[in-house]
Amino acid sequence: MRELHDALLWERISGSAARCLLCPHGCRIDEGSSGICGVRRNVDGSLNATGYGIYPAVHIDPIEKKPLNHFLPGSSVLSLGSVGCNLTCKMCQNWTLARASPGGSEPISPHDVLDMALSYDSASVAFTYNEPTVNYEFLMDCAPLLRRNGIKVVLVTNGHLNTGPWAELMRHTDAANIDVKAFTQRFYSEIAGGHLGPVLENASASYRSGVHVELTYLVIPDHNDDEKELARFSEWVANELSAEVPVHFNRFHPDHQMIEVPPTPVKTLEMAREIARNAGLKNIYVGNARGKGYNDTFCPSCSALLVRRQGYSVDVKGIDNGSCSGCKREIYGVWF
Repeated sequence: MRELHDALLWERISGSAARCLLCPHGCRIDEGSSGICGVRRNVDGSLNATGYGIYPAVHIDPIEKKPLNHFLPGSSVLSLGSVGCNLTCKMCQNWTLARASPGGSEPISPHDVLDMALSYDSASVAFTYNEPTVNYEFLMDCAPLLRRNGIKVVLVTNGHLNTGPWAELMRHTDAANIDVKAFTQRFYSEIAGGHLGPVLENASASYRSGVHVELTYLVIPDHNDDEKELARFSEWVANELSAEVPVHFNRFHPDHQMIEVPPTPVKTLEMAREIARNAGLKNIYVGNARGKGYNDTFCPSCSALLVRRQGYSVDVKGIDNGSCSGCKREIYGVWF
């Protein structure tokens, strides 16, 4: 029988029931049941982290796949995917992990992750594919160990966490791609099963704390592609984070419970990019679509080509010590 791992951040309420304090759902979890995430379970009146060390998906990816275009471009990242998620997105493209049970995989330890990263000579480790923060206890054990050994920690996350544990996690994080699902609470309620406010607050807090932040916005036809909504999102990035923070407008492909929704028209993605430019954003990318220059990086001042990307082939052409080699403007990011 697998060893139980005590969960952090919970309180006992009536009888043997527990309340989880990790994310905004604040799930009441009765004995023998799990929260929305599926990996925080009440066992004999105590909350257990049943996903601890369960990482069935292990890959070496290009860092641009996360997507992170301004963080060690061209490098490879050891990517680990666990099970569970605290949102219930109808368009989820990783639902086989997000909704999977912790059973069936043998757990690994934080030292196992370190050994893998060292053996693959990875500059960073990404916790990705499912929602990594629901396995908070493992992250809090693993991330500091990795960083003590010179390996950077990346989170690909929905940002849907309470502010206290989020701030603590950010102390051990080097880069985060935060998925802003939409810019209305209605979308979060009806499509994602969560709350927009904490995501925005956490994204802003991450940037202020010095974590490298990039944002992803999956553009879904007739659901979050309204011009005014895209403008509000772009203006929020410029005003509450920074106009320098990279934004990835990704193309939607039908999946999970939204197979009837068509793929995003390329012209809609180009419209989103233009709206973001008009809001003053400097680093705007289009993902999941083929197009010349969609993922190239240009200097915001002199327009020089800094990084050319063709698929996941990366050519760093004009970055010198984190600045444009032409006009010497500092470029937001973490560069070799």
